[in-house]
Amino acid sequence: MGQPALTLEIDRRAKLLRRGGRLEYFTVAYNSLEGLIAVVAGLIAGSIALVGFGFDSVIEVTSGAVLLWRLRADPDHARRERAEKFSLRIVGLCFLALAAYVGCESVSLLARREAPERSLPGIALAAVSLVVMPLLARAKRRIARAIASAALKADAKQTEFCTYLSAVLLAGLILNAALGWWWADPVAGLAMAPIIAREGVEAVRGEPCACHAPAPLTPGPASRSRA
Repeated sequence: MGQPALTLEIDRRAKLLRRGGRLEYFTVAYNSLEGLIAVVAGLIAGSIALVGFGFDSVIEVTSGAVLLWRLRADPDHARRERAEKFSLRIVGLCFLALAAYVGCESVSLLARREAPERSLPGIALAAVSLVVMPLLARAKRRIARAIASAALKADAKQTEFCTYLSAVLLAGLILNAALGWWWADPVAGLAMAPIIAREGVEAVRGEPCACHAPAPLTPGPASRSRA
């Protein structure tokens, strides 16, 4: 590889890393606001699924912060590998804690037959996240493939996983608000718990999540043209 080609490749990777950094900054900012709204609205309405969704946002913030560290460590291969393993384990442990919390509280609410209040802010929040999260996940996947980052790929899957939580949450809140099905909210929480736990176990083990078949991490077009 000639020096000009090497310089172009370094510049291209630097641009991708900056783009990935902007996505993670957006992740941290959006999920901080999302988490605050979800927890406050959930506590007011007595909605365990909504509070659980807020805690998931906290996990997204944690993951985003870890990925920012990983992207900054990219020039050093040894630091890059450590950052990827560390981020997977931290996110996995957070998911396991969240699964335990959501599962226990959902069972408790079902046993006490406590009905949450209707939460229009919660419904609006879940609807917005149902649009934002898939777009953010797709953008992260593009960068992950381009720089061959397993950690960023896992973070993208986690963001995509938030889409499923948004759908489950939205269904539970709407059923409670429209039909008065008080049990829909804790049942939604119970539906979240095993999915969250599976994600956590796989992340702690350093495995890709089972939400989708893992996509191959291929080099960018510039690298393929030189192969």
